[in-house]
Amino acid sequence: MKFSVGREVVRAAADGFNWLVAVANKGIAFALPDWLKPTTGSPNFVTSALLPILLVVPLFDILTYIGLLPWLVKWIGRGLSFITHQPRFEAFFSVEMMFLGNTEVLAVSKEQLQQMSARRNFTLAMMSMSCVTSAIIGSYIKMVPGQYVLTAIPLNILGSIAIAAILNPVTVSDDEDIIVSVSKNENQKREPFFSFLGDSILNAGKLILIITATVIAYVSLAALINQLLSLTGWNWLTLENIFGIILFPFAWLLGFDVNQAFQIAQYMGTKLVTNEFVVMGEITKNIMAQKGLFANEHARVVLTVFLTSFANFGTLGMIIGAFKSLVSKEKTDYISSRVPQMLLAGVLVSLLSAASAGLFAW
Repeated sequence: MKFSVGREVVRAAADGFNWLVAVANKGIAFALPDWLKPTTGSPNFVTSALLPILLVVPLFDILTYIGLLPWLVKWIGRGLSFITHQPRFEAFFSVEMMFLGNTEVLAVSKEQLQQMSARRNFTLAMMSMSCVTSAIIGSYIKMVPGQYVLTAIPLNILGSIAIAAILNPVTVSDDEDIIVSVSKNENQKREPFFSFLGDSILNAGKLILIITATVIAYVSLAALINQLLSLTGWNWLTLENIFGIILFPFAWLLGFDVNQAFQIAQYMGTKLVTNEFVVMGEITKNIMAQKGLFANEHARVVLTVFLTSFANFGTLGMIIGAFKSLVSKEKTDYISSRVPQMLLAGVLVSLLSAASAGLFAW
C-alpha cells in the first residue's frame, strides 16, 4: 500500500495474464458467445475461470515441449528458493499461481506433479487455496479499493509459503528438487508436436468437466447443509454464521472492537461458504463510499485483503477435481483425506495477509 513500485509490478504481471485471457475469450466468443455475457452482476464462473484453460494449458505445454518453461522454472525457482528456503518448483509455483489461478497453474504443472511425492503435491494444494487469477482482478477492483487488492496478491504469495511450511513441513533432497521437462520424461523418441498438442487440448477439456462437476457438488452440499440447519427453526443457524462465530476471535485480534469484529467475522464466514464476489457485492457501496463500518481505513484494508483469494468450499472442490485428473489415485486420496488442513491453510493465509496489511492502516 505504501510502495507504488510493488503495486505497479503486480499490476503489470496481472495485465499480461489478463491479455492472455482476453485472447482465449476470442475462441470462447466464437463457440459460445452468450456465455461471455454475465447475467448475475458477476463474471460467469465457467467462462472466466475454466474455459481459458483450453488456451492456457496448451500454451504452457508448448513452452514445456520446447524446453522454455522448465528453463524459467529452474532459474527463477532457484532465486526464489534461495530467498524462501523452499524447493525450486514450490517457490516458482507460489508466484505463478497468483496470476494463473489454482486450476490453471495445476494443469500446466501436470508433468511436474506426477514426478513429485504425494506430500509435496499436498503442499501445492494448500498453497492453491490462497491464489487469485488475473482474469478476476479487474472485477475485484470494480467492487473494492484496487490498491488493497493489489497489496493482497504479494502478501498471499509470502503467506502461502509460510503457512504451507508450518502445516506440512517437507524436506526435499537435491536429487528430488528437479524440474521436469518433456524431453527428459520420454525414454523413446519425443512425441510428434501435433499429437502432443492434441493430447494437451483433450486433457484440458477433461479437466474443465471434472472441476465443474466437483464444484457444483461441493457448493450444493454446502447449500444442503444450510437447508438442514434451517429445519431447527433457528434462522441464525447457517454455515456462514457458524464460521463467523469461529472467526470472531481472530477478527477481534485484528484490531477491531467487539461490534466491528463480529461484523467483519460474519463477512469472512460468508466468503468461506459462498465466495468473495458475494461479500464484495454486499459491501461495495459502503466500502467505496467509505461509510458505516468502512469509514475506518483499517476495516477497508483488512476485509479487502482477506477477501482477495479463492479460499472457500467451492475452491476445495476445484482443487480436488484438478488433482483427480492430473495425478494418481494414491496422491489424490492423500490430498482428499486432508481437506480440513487445506481450508485451514486458506483461512490462515488470508488472516496473515489481512493482519500484515492492517498494520499500515490504523
